[in-house]
Amino acid sequence: MSGNNPNPIAAERPGLAGDLWGGLAAMLVALPSAIAFGVAIFAAAGGGLGAQGALAGILGATVLGLVAPAYGGAPRLVTAPSAPAAAVLSALAAGFAQGGMAEGQVVLLVAVVGLLAGAMQVGLGMAGIGRLIRYIPYPVVSGYLSGVGLIIIGSQVPRLLGAPGDLKLIPALVSPSAWHWQSALVGGIVIAAMVLMPRVTRRIPAAVLALVAGVLAYLAMAIADPALLRLEGNPFLVGPLADGSGSVADTVGRHWQSLSALTPGDLARAVVPAMTLAVLLSIDTLKTCLVLDAMTDSRHDPDRELVGQGLGNMAAPLVGGIPGSGTMGASLINVASGGTTRLSGFLAGAFSLAAFLLLTSVIAWVPLAALAGMLIVVGARMIDRNSLSFFFSRATRLDFLVIVAVVLSAIFINLVAAAGVGVALAILLFVREQTRSSVVRNRIEGREIFSKRARTAEELEAFERSAADTVIFELQGSLFFGTANRLQSVLEPETSTRKYVVLQMRRVQSLDVTATHVLETIKDRLEKRDAFLLFCDIPKGLPSGLKMKRYLKETGVVKPSNKAFAFGSLDDALEWIESRERAANGSTASSTTAMELRDFAIFAGCTDEAMGALEAVVELRAVKAQKKAYKAGTPTDAVYLIRRGALKLLVPVGKKDSYHLSTCGPGEIIGGMGFMAGGNHAVDALALTDCELYVLTRERFEELAVEHGDLALAIFGHVARTLSMRLRAAIGEVQALRG
Repeated sequence: MSGNNPNPIAAERPGLAGDLWGGLAAMLVALPSAIAFGVAIFAAAGGGLGAQGALAGILGATVLGLVAPAYGGAPRLVTAPSAPAAAVLSALAAGFAQGGMAEGQVVLLVAVVGLLAGAMQVGLGMAGIGRLIRYIPYPVVSGYLSGVGLIIIGSQVPRLLGAPGDLKLIPALVSPSAWHWQSALVGGIVIAAMVLMPRVTRRIPAAVLALVAGVLAYLAMAIADPALLRLEGNPFLVGPLADGSGSVADTVGRHWQSLSALTPGDLARAVVPAMTLAVLLSIDTLKTCLVLDAMTDSRHDPDRELVGQGLGNMAAPLVGGIPGSGTMGASLINVASGGTTRLSGFLAGAFSLAAFLLLTSVIAWVPLAALAGMLIVVGARMIDRNSLSFFFSRATRLDFLVIVAVVLSAIFINLVAAAGVGVALAILLFVREQTRSSVVRNRIEGREIFSKRARTAEELEAFERSAADTVIFELQGSLFFGTANRLQSVLEPETSTRKYVVLQMRRVQSLDVTATHVLETIKDRLEKRDAFLLFCDIPKGLPSGLKMKRYLKETGVVKPSNKAFAFGSLDDALEWIESRERAANGSTASSTTAMELRDFAIFAGCTDEAMGALEAVVELRAVKAQKKAYKAGTPTDAVYLIRRGALKLLVPVGKKDSYHLSTCGPGEIIGGMGFMAGGNHAVDALALTDCELYVLTRERFEELAVEHGDLALAIFGHVARTLSMRLRAAIGEVQALRG
């Protein structure tokens, strides 16, 4: 879908023309829903507030459309009163009304909640929380939306049936005597039109056609019953938008006066609902932004968008409107009709104002049952029916239970409780999943892998005999309180039999105090046996920003004076182990000791004459520490015999990284691959200490081979054996690390 124009019409309406058409089409979708949402909220506060609710919905659509796009960070987004706002505020208004609060006070608190929610959204955007809201777990969001949809349906069924405004869902359903067939018929026609019209045409929004169908159905019934043509006091209609005691401007003025009478108690009562509303509206907006990004191959700024939404939701209640969010239906229609910039969303608000000024008398004749029918369809579409499939899979059944828990909490308690329940259960599921995963990716016995330092056959045999003292664990994932017990159960058995326990940390994603306490316990057990806990490949920084090496030192796990040490790589740790074992076995070989050619083990069977000829043709070259004897990719025709010092052979990987192939010391030959096959050096030869090398070119070697075949055979054979041993070691390492 990315990069494709969702409608060929959009390509024909570039620039201002596209934004004009997009804004107009978006208004036709958003305004009827805004009226319905406003009526739903205010009707919950009192049966006679339907007209004031319709006015609040129109004012909300107008102000949100004018303010939010001017500051927002998402082109093409249309902001208007939305279902989450209707669900939260209608439930809030109903609760206040049931508590005996006066209608005017309920309306005032609804405005305060919207105002505070907007201010909180501005704060969330300025604090950079917009990017984090997108990471709320899907089951929680799914449960939210489904719960909101069911709340809307439950609140509108009594209106659809024509029951009195004070009746809720269950009392209305069990009281057929309170139903009015006229309302049920109008609502049924609107629902059918909302569902079926998109199959007939998409040029005109289904909401507009459904609303027109509802009005026409009502007027048709009025022909048979002239009492239905009465506008004033008609319980079936929205009624005059002004309250009869002045103009709309007067109504807004009185709203300002009531806001000025706010008390600290009113603000305190509105804080928690405002927090819930702010989160829901933010999620709804950013979800719509993500869909628009996918459709138009664009990117939005979530933090800036939250600031724009917050400013719009602060402005709307100030003039008597209801808050809202970026709406999916209107935004998609905007894109399909050619909208390309934030101007299209602004124009949607301007067209809402124009429709209000020109069509006030028409809006008064909209049946309440028609609006209820529209909202029931909207609520049904919000229910995440795809989540039902989670129940039938063992792997996702617990996610399904999270969704159910959120939905039930939203319906029977409130959306604040639903938020807490959803996040708490999602955290528990995450911890459960982490505890079920293994923290050990691989376990390697010491005899399966050695350091890259070159060694004699006798040394290799000695290391293999002592290799049972070493074990390497490659750890992975999160080391925290949920996996600490599993980590301890894996490492604890090794403390009684091993001298060296090596932990490779490069795949560890997180670390907490509980896990470090386990590591300290393991270290203490090893220390009692004069054994060692070694860390290697410690990440420089975890995704959380934690510096692991510093953290291990600060928590007391790694200290220079005890039996725990940290190394840069696994090979460094293995070299340290082998050097200790070499010292324990009495080996005193040192890379600082200079070796003459006659002392090289490979020339033990060569004659003095052959050695004299070799000494006459080689060149002695000095290499300073941390300098390269040769670089990968440079031409070569020589082999290098190490007289003194140690060199590390590194295979370049990328621009900055490298693979440690081998470490070689006095008596070893390097550069054999280029010497035998010709071409360029395959590796870098980095001097670890000051080095001296005997350099034998291919030309000189061939001259020696003519008269001293035994010497040439010794060199050639040693080079071949060395390359074979390195290849075998690399294969063994791959097998061990792949596990």
